[in-house]
Amino acid sequence: MNSQIQEFLDRIQQLEAAIEQEAKSQRQQWKADFEEHKVRFEKEVLAQQKRFKEGLFAYVLTAEWRHVLCVPFIYPVLLPMLLMDVFVTVYQWVCFPLCGIPRVKRAAYFVYDRTHLAYLNWLEKINCAYCSYGNGLIAYCREVVGLTEKYWCPIKHARRRLQAHAHYHGFSDYGDAENYRAELARLRAELLKMRQDTWDGKP
Repeated sequence: MNSQIQEFLDRIQQLEAAIEQEAKSQRQQWKADFEEHKVRFEKEVLAQQKRFKEGLFAYVLTAEWRHVLCVPFIYPVLLPMLLMDVFVTVYQWVCFPLCGIPRVKRAAYFVYDRTHLAYLNWLEKINCAYCSYGNGLIAYCREVVGLTEKYWCPIKHARRRLQAHAHYHGFSDYGDAENYRAELARLRAELLKMRQDTWDGKP
């Protein structure tokens, strides 16, 4: 990989870490304990949140007509999402070990912590869970497909690719026929090392 591109990627990682640290500082003002899978608010904070909770009946009765019209088109999308989830999971569990690609930890991409917010009614919490599942699923599938691309066809595109996955910038340059086979071997070895590190319990 071009050393300057690697330097840019390292700087992006540092900026992302800084953004997460700032977000963590912002969250602390709401007096919440954030553990791996749990969120604990102090009692007075929960009481304050409940003051802003909109009752279910008021929420439904005052809903805008355009939002009501969206409902029949929003929730049926859950079925193809569930199917995609199953197929992608089975695909990576069968194919990734055969190719020496590290399996993606599905649970790392799904976060359901909005149910702890006392200012949301149960319908809003269902909607939040739906959005969390949809976005988590896309991120999970994106990582599975990104690793697949890294193994089978790691070549950058000639045109700019919007929001490329995390592995894309390490791919072989478009049109670099001379070095492509060597780059392919390097990237596959990189995937194998990632898999071995996972087996060894390393991050």
